[in-house]
Amino acid sequence: MQFHHNGYVSADPRVQPVAGAGINRPTELPEEMDVLIVGTGPAGIIAAAQLSQFPDVHTRIIDRRPGRLEIGQADGIQSRTVETFQAFGFAERITSEAYVIKETTFWNPDPQNPERIIRTDRTADDPTGISEFPHLVVNQARVIDYFAEYAHNAPTRIAPDFGWDFQELVVEHGHDYPVKVTLLGCGEENQGIQRVVRAKYVVGADGARSKVRRSIGAKLSGDKANHAWGVMDTLAITDFPDVRTKCAIHSQAGSILLIPREGGQLFRLYVDLGEVPEDDNGKVRQTPLEEIIERATAILNPYSLEVRDVAWHSVYEVGHRLADRFDDVLLDESDQKEPRVFITGDACHTHSAKAGQGMNVSMQDGFNLAWKLGYVLSGLAPAGLLRTYSAERKLIAQDLINFDKQWSSIMAATPETLQGQEGAAEFYVRTAEFPAGFMTEYAPSILTAQHTHQSLAAGYPIGKRFKSASVMRVADANPKHLGHHHRADGRYRIYVFADQAEVGAPGKVENLAQWFLESRDSPIGRFTPKGADLDALFDVKVIYQQDYTSINVNDAPKIFRPNSGKFGLVDYEKIYTTLDSSSNIFEERQISRDGAIVIVRPDMYVANVLPLDAFEEFAGFFDGILTPQE
Repeated sequence: MQFHHNGYVSADPRVQPVAGAGINRPTELPEEMDVLIVGTGPAGIIAAAQLSQFPDVHTRIIDRRPGRLEIGQADGIQSRTVETFQAFGFAERITSEAYVIKETTFWNPDPQNPERIIRTDRTADDPTGISEFPHLVVNQARVIDYFAEYAHNAPTRIAPDFGWDFQELVVEHGHDYPVKVTLLGCGEENQGIQRVVRAKYVVGADGARSKVRRSIGAKLSGDKANHAWGVMDTLAITDFPDVRTKCAIHSQAGSILLIPREGGQLFRLYVDLGEVPEDDNGKVRQTPLEEIIERATAILNPYSLEVRDVAWHSVYEVGHRLADRFDDVLLDESDQKEPRVFITGDACHTHSAKAGQGMNVSMQDGFNLAWKLGYVLSGLAPAGLLRTYSAERKLIAQDLINFDKQWSSIMAATPETLQGQEGAAEFYVRTAEFPAGFMTEYAPSILTAQHTHQSLAAGYPIGKRFKSASVMRVADANPKHLGHHHRADGRYRIYVFADQAEVGAPGKVENLAQWFLESRDSPIGRFTPKGADLDALFDVKVIYQQDYTSINVNDAPKIFRPNSGKFGLVDYEKIYTTLDSSSNIFEERQISRDGAIVIVRPDMYVANVLPLDAFEEFAGFFDGILTPQE
């Protein structure tokens, strides 16, 4: 963490200096704002947290609740999401209070006595070592707390405006703040008060029954599986031996997905309630808690379950639905109009909870959208950039629904129907990369290049997230994970993997560095705002192949030693080498020894891979994304 560049800091360095829209930020919800986010759930709060890093963008986030969420329904945190937490600076803290899933066990009927269950398989949670980050279980409310803290400590000092219920909106083109929003007060001090506010953009993160979605005429379509599940967070006494291990349980009496919770004793049970008649009309949702407990006890036979307390419980029917669009532009007008209203999370895709994907995918929706809004509203990119949100995230949501249908079907199946088919254990291992959050791959677009030079860095697939690896920081001989320096500050990352030339010697890296600094075609010169630090928009790092002891940091080109802050201090955290013979990033990520440039988007996805001397391609790539600055 760097924090002394503008002067000595003795207080909490996570509290950034106030700036821009954070200066004299109105306590009460104002009449006009740049972005209005509806809903403080995971998708909404991460969007607010990302936008908090754009000082000139005035963002407000509202919620009909009177205050913070106390008990959240979602709890599974995939490894990709913990990577995201790292970018927002709280991965270590939230991991320390979470339950860490290390393996999953599978229970099925005992062939000798089918009325009893026995453990039949177990698998490591990350059998292929896909991430250095763990799979966590932690209350959704705590996830929201951490993002809210980040947003409040950011330069813009964003804090939720509770007690406002969204009613409707209309887009009035030609107005400086074209989205007209009607709100209704539902707090103690504003009960029944109607207000009209205006925004340049609105983000609907208001759940499966989204009023924002209805306001823009987007429609959910899909189906129900006609299968119901009871879910409860419970404190209980049981002799079931794997109660502190994630379990998929199939018995003749039904199925359970058991998820241990944080704190040491709490655990969640998803209890199979069986098929739901077509004419049920929601009656299954009235299933009493006592029946859920009774079914759970029967499924766990021969083990006992004595429930002492239930912190939360619910009944839901499995449904898979997807919105036809994720913004307010009609499908046949997508090339003609710029979107003004967006929907995220459950507002645009719904599915079962058992795959542990809802909160995770919703947060990536918000992350994807927010940096783009920040760029457009800060004048860094044209409004057309916002068209990519719906195009990118709708495909990801469809992939999620397809996966969840398979997993839900397997979990709901009886031992008899699974005979001769892929079981839960086999499916879990085969698809491990998807629930971990690493199968997302954005298709080629203005933001994601074709795979023309992919072979130069095969371990960084274009369109997929940047997978970190260990390197050595030259200035202080500290081993670091390269990707862990990616902060959610809205900047592009440019990783220059050097060829084998000596540091500072004439060659491709020196030529590239000179072009970065001196050429009129260089994106660094063309798109960095006037008066801003050299690395305000592009965080450029170099990774050399030589041993760190042979390198003098002063021999590296100036672009890798930029001056920043009001004192113009040197940044010493941009020059790296391979770690050692046992951990070499060039080998681990299949990077050409002739070198490569890896461009990474603000939301941590690889945007392009280029040769070290591909100046024209480098410049042309950003020409289609960013707006030249004066």
